[in-house]
Amino acid sequence: MAAPQDGPWLDDAAGRLVRPYTVSNGRTRPTAALDLLSMVMTTGAVPAGQMGPEHTDALGLIGSRPTSVAEVAAHLRLPAVVTKVVLSDLVDCGALTAKAPSFRTQNPTDRSLLEAVLDGLRRRL
Repeated sequence: MAAPQDGPWLDDAAGRLVRPYTVSNGRTRPTAALDLLSMVMTTGAVPAGQMGPEHTDALGLIGSRPTSVAEVAAHLRLPAVVTKVVLSDLVDCGALTAKAPSFRTQNPTDRSLLEAVLDGLRRRL
């Protein structure tokens, strides 16, 4: 039986009822260049075609504030690659814009940067 807060796509005993590969129609590569730290934001344009519930959920989650791909994946409870495919669908139809991450340091694996990201994620989730 599905928990009320999880909606119809999750089941307490079985987990996700729709497998991730079906969300992306079996696609494993996004058409837009997205990184986990890429920021996406809605444009206000309405997608022309039929979108799945994950597309609608992503648009509702993002709203008009920049949101990272990693944050969207965490909230949708989808693997990062599937989330990238969903978001790239929305970029392709003009409903989202994406901006690549810009690093303030020369080394993107700088410990202080990674700790700041981890602290931010802990506060948000």
